[in-house]
Amino acid sequence: MILTMMLIKYRMKKKDLEMELEKVPRFEDPDPSLEQYLTPAAIAADVLFNAYANGDIKNLKVMDLGCGTGMLSFGSWMLGAGSVIGYDVSQKAIDIAAKHADLIGADISFVRSDINDVPEEADTVVMNPPFGCQNRRADRDFLKKAMGSSECIYSFHMAETLDFVKEFVKEHDREIVYNKTYKYDIPHTFTFHSKEKHSVDIVVVNIR
Repeated sequence: MILTMMLIKYRMKKKDLEMELEKVPRFEDPDPSLEQYLTPAAIAADVLFNAYANGDIKNLKVMDLGCGTGMLSFGSWMLGAGSVIGYDVSQKAIDIAAKHADLIGADISFVRSDINDVPEEADTVVMNPPFGCQNRRADRDFLKKAMGSSECIYSFHMAETLDFVKEFVKEHDREIVYNKTYKYDIPHTFTFHSKEKHSVDIVVVNIR
């Protein structure tokens, strides 16, 4: 398994990456207050391949804020990041991510921490923060921490908040140099979900 993963890491195509990311474990007993939804593998693969093409992954230090079970962390490692560290406030999520890292031989550090206590800096930050559906403005602390930690950020947000995000990063002397919208399918996860699957539009922005 480890040898296979190492070969994939250095001969990766986007479809290969998506297939490997499909194996990232789901949340166990997800916490609605933390908006614990697994990032779809197809979206993660597309975002990370774009970051890789821009020279923002390979041989660099990548930090995944609010890493959950590690979707963006594992993808960054598979694309040849020099080092990867994932932070999340949920110990359950960190344990799941660390176990999968051991299983596939991924050299990734997973650390439990509140977003405001993250001490690291990195070449690139990748993150799918809470959208603020349960706790309003939850994404602002993530944006502040990311902008204080790196010159390059790839971040997921509700598409309807794009104008706000543009203004927010501008206030911190940054700009969005690229954005792409995706259809994000949220499966029936919590008791308050009334549909088997709910689709929303999200936007991924590159902040510099």
